[in-house]
Amino acid sequence: MIYFDNSATTKPHEEVIESYQTVSENYYGNPSSQHQLGYDADKLLRKAYEQAANMLGVSNQEIIFTSGGTESNNLAIKGIAFRYQKHGKHLVTTTIEHPSVLESFKALETLGFEVTYVPVDASGVIELEDIKKVVRDDTILVSVMHINNELGTIQPIQGIGEFLASKKYTFFHVDHVQGYGKIELDIKRNHIDMLSISGHKIHGLKGTGLLYVKDNVQLFPLFHGGGQQGNLRSGTENIAGIVSLVKAMRMVSEQQMHHPSHLRELKSHLISRLSTIKQVVINTPEDAAAHIINFSVPGYKPEVIVHALEERRIFVSTKSACASKSPDESAVLKAINLPADRTKSALRISFSYQNSEGEIELFYRALQKILRELSQVMG
Repeated sequence: MIYFDNSATTKPHEEVIESYQTVSENYYGNPSSQHQLGYDADKLLRKAYEQAANMLGVSNQEIIFTSGGTESNNLAIKGIAFRYQKHGKHLVTTTIEHPSVLESFKALETLGFEVTYVPVDASGVIELEDIKKVVRDDTILVSVMHINNELGTIQPIQGIGEFLASKKYTFFHVDHVQGYGKIELDIKRNHIDMLSISGHKIHGLKGTGLLYVKDNVQLFPLFHGGGQQGNLRSGTENIAGIVSLVKAMRMVSEQQMHHPSHLRELKSHLISRLSTIKQVVINTPEDAAAHIINFSVPGYKPEVIVHALEERRIFVSTKSACASKSPDESAVLKAINLPADRTKSALRISFSYQNSEGEIELFYRALQKILRELSQVMG
């Protein structure tokens, strides 16, 4: 089996699964309980906070463990909107964000907030000047993803952070779900106020994630209850999930450290192969992140190619998994003004550190054969 859909989800590391099972079996106490099992669970939770904070270069108090990227994004966006609306009700994001971001902003619009959606250029990158033009005195939030989940484009996070750093009540949220473990991003140096990470994108488990929240930033919580996690996320903590997330974070960080060029080599090899197929057009720009390659095959239905590859045990996607049940056209590719024959025929390859050049060769040959067969059928 060849798995090239790692931006949708990743296969959990065995060590991550083992850590989840070990904690579930041995540390099942409620960390709020006033007995030894509760103390043991709480001690393990504190250790997880410390380890996650150390990897991110932040303090323990700035970590909120969540159920994943969607919750982290919702908590950051709605939490700022509801807490700081007395300072303004204007919000800024881009046209190519993940659905969990875009839908959060759309929901806030129904509650009287004003949202400016900044367009991107032909490469899928926002211009820093465009951000500067739309930020106003009543702007309380700017939310920009680091790595686009369909194109792999890298946004100018540093420039945005530096611009917003002097603005007391304009906060900066970064969706780092596709970037963590692949592209370095220093939270403090880039003046980021909130940052989202998802476990299942880094060989962790679904239902795990975190939100970094700068110590001077206040959020209105989505959940109310027992006041866990500094009253920002009430509910008994998922100790096993949290420990497994930290384990996945550590493992992907080590892979990034020890194999810094692996993903770039895979991308270069794949693009060189795809460039020899006359029907294929590459959509991902050269300076995009190494683990995501988007290309179109105009005139061919992408789902037909996906299923033909699946019959050969090769798994790819047409676009973001969170948008795959919506109409065929990719909203991200439409936002960069590609013609309809490309926006409706796009495929996405997304790598992990476990993929190899040998797998790319097998995929390349299979795609060639499938396109030949489809061409014959189409006449």
